[in-house]
Formats: sequence, C-alpha cells, structure tokens
Amino acid sequence: IEVFGKYEKVMDYEGHIVRANRMLEVVRKIATDYAVRQILHNGFAGEISDLTRFYVLYRWNYGEAKVQFDEARKLAQSCSIDLAKEWSRGGFIKKEKEFIRVLGPQERNLSDIKDSSELIDVLHRVLLLWEKSKRSEMVALLSESGFGKGEAFYRAAQAISETLPNDSKEKKLLDGFLSGKERIISEIKDKLAQGRLFE
Repeated sequence: IEVFGKYEKVMDYEGHIVRANRMLEVVRKIATDYAVRQILHNGFAGEISDLTRFYVLYRWNYGEAKVQFDEARKLAQSCSIDLAKEWSRGGFIKKEKEFIRVLGPQERNLSDIKDSSELIDVLHRVLLLWEKSKRSEMVALLSESGFGKGEAFYRAAQAISETLPNDSKEKKLLDGFLSGKERIISEIKDKLAQGRLFE
C-alpha cells in the first residue's frame, strides 16, 4: 500500500481508477486467504465457503470471546460477508449491543439448522447428533451433504478444534467426533455402496 501513495492515480487493467479503500479490501482478502491456508495447514482453503472461512478465522483470532462490532465487521468484510445480513438471518452470528458473538454448536438448536447446507452449519448439526449418540442420522447427514467424503470438512473441524482451549465444550465435541473419523468415513462408504446396490 505504501507504493500506492507514490502515484497521483492508480488504474487497473481495464482503465478504472483504483481507490485506497478498494486496495485495502484486496489486501484484506489476500491476507485472509493466506491466514486460512495456514490455519488449515496449507490445504483446502478454496473448498470452504465464506461463512465457514469467517467462523474459522473468528475462532482463530478471538476464540469464544465477544468482539467489538467494528472488529468483527472488518473480519467479515475480508471474507466477503455482510455481517448485518448474517446476524439477522438467525445463524451462528449474534449481535449483543455493540458486540458480536459467534455461537458454537452447543449454543444452537438442531431444528434451527436442519435445512442448511452451509459447511459450518452441517458441522454443528453433526456435532449435536454425535453428542446425542444419533450415529445413523449423523452418517446419513454426512453422506447426503457430501461433506463426509471430503477432506475439507474434517480439516475445518480440526482447525477449529486447534484454536480452542482444552476446557471448551465445542473443542470436546470436535475432538470426540474427530477421534472416530476413520470409522465414520468407512460407514459413509458402506452407505453409499448399499445405495448403489438398490439403484
């Protein structure tokens, strides 16, 4: 950005003038993508949605703490998310006076997220089903959503777990679920194979 200030005007390849605020957005996006790649151990950053990217970065930066609205807005903006739109949608982002709080799975209701195909919502549903020992429903959800076969889902779960303190309820749910990952993947493959037999 320092180089940006040396010129009277900066233009993109189409001849449009690039203003400082647009340049800041681009820099934030690049920094966000880099951070997510590092958090996910250099993989699968392109396979996760903007909302999941926001969730992972929020947990990495702030853990389970409330954050001033403006701080959360900047993080959301770097993930191409309209914070006001998301908290009014009734998802995992909550506004409490001048603060933003990101809800973990233990603070959400299964019925509120049952129709969402968003990775972070599916992860929260999976964790709630796992906690209630509803294994067949959990495997069915992972199979039907397509997330159960992909490494990105498990990497995102692992990355979130690594950002949380050991006494966190969310971390305990994530670690418990992830400890049975290989068996779950095997069950999903079996379920898919059985489905093909009856087609």
